[in-house]
Amino acid sequence: MFKKLDILDEKDPHLRKKSTEVTFPLSKEDKKLIQRAIDHLTYSQIEEYEKKYDLRPGMGLAFPQLGLNKRIIVIVHEIDDETFDNYVVINPKIISESEEIIAAEVGEGCLSVNREVEGHVPRHARVTIEGYDEEGNKIRVRAREELSIAFQHEIDHLDGILFYDRIDPKKPFYREDEIRLI
Repeated sequence: MFKKLDILDEKDPHLRKKSTEVTFPLSKEDKKLIQRAIDHLTYSQIEEYEKKYDLRPGMGLAFPQLGLNKRIIVIVHEIDDETFDNYVVINPKIISESEEIIAAEVGEGCLSVNREVEGHVPRHARVTIEGYDEEGNKIRVRAREELSIAFQHEIDHLDGILFYDRIDPKKPFYREDEIRLI
């Protein structure tokens, strides 16, 4: 039985705290919450379930958004129509990033920010992330374009940063010749 997650609003102080490293083995509660996050994100991207369960579409969640300041992120990336790749990364670190900077043309959104925020968020076009899977095995993920943006967005949550903190108030929008918009 699917039960929608309680996602904290941007005003909650949990979202501004730096999260702590996770130790292994993971607790049963953390493993259950990871699975619930995967279900929530998957359903939110399938129109039929999005409407049925009144979900806002989203592809990523960080544990601080659930009130737990632990360095765990979950990303559900739609690679084909209703076909998804799931990424669960514990204690993620960006170990390399491209010089090329991109931004989502329509801007970024966040399941904790229940309002429209205008502006482009500059992100690296490609990143390599290292961390651990749910069993404590070291993993490495190479992400590009939209997936790269998602990883940077979720890792920011672990450091108390919200996407709109990265929008330049003096220059919220970029032209295509200044930054590649995707």
